[in-house]
Amino acid sequence: HVVPPLTASTTFRLESVKRAARGFNEFGQYRKELDGAPIYIYDRLEEPTRGLLESQISAMEGADACLTFASGMAAVSAALGCLLQTGDEVVAHTLLYGCTHSLFTNRYPKLGIKVRRIDFTDLKAVARAVNSRTRALYFESPVNPTLDLVDLRSIAEIVSKANKGRKRRVYSVIDNTFATPFCQRPMEHGIDIVAHSLTKNIGGFGTEVGGAVCCSKEVYPELAMYRKDFGGILSPKAAWNILVYGVPTIPLRIKRQQYSALQVAQYLEKHRLVASVRYPGLDSFPQRALALKQMRDFDGGFAPGNMIYFKLDERKIDAVKFVDHVAQNAYCLTLAVSLGHTKTLIEMPSGMTHSAYAGSGPMKENRGVRLSIGLESPMDIIKDLEASMKAVAKRR
Repeated sequence: HVVPPLTASTTFRLESVKRAARGFNEFGQYRKELDGAPIYIYDRLEEPTRGLLESQISAMEGADACLTFASGMAAVSAALGCLLQTGDEVVAHTLLYGCTHSLFTNRYPKLGIKVRRIDFTDLKAVARAVNSRTRALYFESPVNPTLDLVDLRSIAEIVSKANKGRKRRVYSVIDNTFATPFCQRPMEHGIDIVAHSLTKNIGGFGTEVGGAVCCSKEVYPELAMYRKDFGGILSPKAAWNILVYGVPTIPLRIKRQQYSALQVAQYLEKHRLVASVRYPGLDSFPQRALALKQMRDFDGGFAPGNMIYFKLDERKIDAVKFVDHVAQNAYCLTLAVSLGHTKTLIEMPSGMTHSAYAGSGPMKENRGVRLSIGLESPMDIIKDLEASMKAVAKRR
C-alpha cells in the first residue's frame, strides 16, 4: 500500500489454540527479537495500524521501541508508572505542564510516591537531589510555557553517575511534546525515555487526541504490560489519521511555523508594550548556546520550534484585557488551549493550562502569554497582535 490500511477490528481470528497461546506468551516481549510477524489477538494488546505508527515514531526518535496511548497524559502516566512503586521518589523540574503537576501533587502522594521539585537549570541542585530512593528524573525541554531549556547531556550524565552500583536504576524521562523529534531527539543526548502528546505537533491538525512513549528494549516489556493492565490505548482510527496526515507533514509544518515564529518573536521583542519575549530562535534568548547545541532537525539545521512566550508591560497594558480582545476580535488568532495545530493559538497559562498551580510557585503572579504559531501568514498574525494591543493599551 502507498497509504497504509486502517484496521477496524477489536478482536482477531486465530487459527488454533496453540497459536493463540503462543501469541499470549509472546506479548510484551521485544518484538524485534522474535521470529515472524506479531500474532494479533485483541486490540488492547497489539494492533496493526497502531503498530505502524509506533514504528514511525520510534524511528524518528531513534528509539528501540514506541507504544502509543489514548492521550499525552496517559503516555506520561505510563512512562513513569511502569517504573515506580510505593516508596520511590521522582525528581522533577519545578515547572511542568499543569496536568503533570496535578498528577504529582494530587495522585502520587496517595500512592506513597514522593516528588521532589528542583530547578533543572541548576544541574548541581539536580545532582544533589538524587538519593537511594530516586527512580526517575522527569522534566520538559523546552519547558511549558516559559521555554526554559534543560541540558539533556548533563542530565544523562547525572543519571549515569547515580546508577553506579545500584540494583534498581534511575531513569531520565522527558516530555518532548514542544520540540517533537523534528526539532530535538533526546535519546541522541543520552535520555532514557521520551514521552509525547500526539495531540499537539505530531498529530498537527487538532483532530485526534493521543500520546506516545519511546524507550529502550529493556523498558519495553514493563511498559507494554502497564498499557495492557491500565488500558489507555490509542484507537486505530486516531492512529491512522496521525500516521497518514500528521507524521508525513511534520517537516513541512514545523519549518513553516518556525519561519513565522521568528518573525512574530522579533516583532514582539521590539514592541513598546512588551516587557519580555522568550523564543529559542532569538539571538537574545538567554539559553541560546544550549538551544543551538541540542535543538537540531534531521538535517542538522537549527530548529527552535513554534512556541513563543511573552509578557506585556503591565504599566502600559493589561494582559487579560489584551487576550480577551484577541479572543473576540482577532481574525487568525484563537484563544484556546493545546498547541502545534494549523491555527495560531493564544492563551494565558496561569489561569488555563497551568491553573493546577493555583497561582503559586513558578506561576505566582505570572501573567505571561503563550503563542503556538500556526500556518497563517506571519504578517496576519502580527496584524492581529498589533490591533489588539493598540485597542487595549492604557491611555496616558
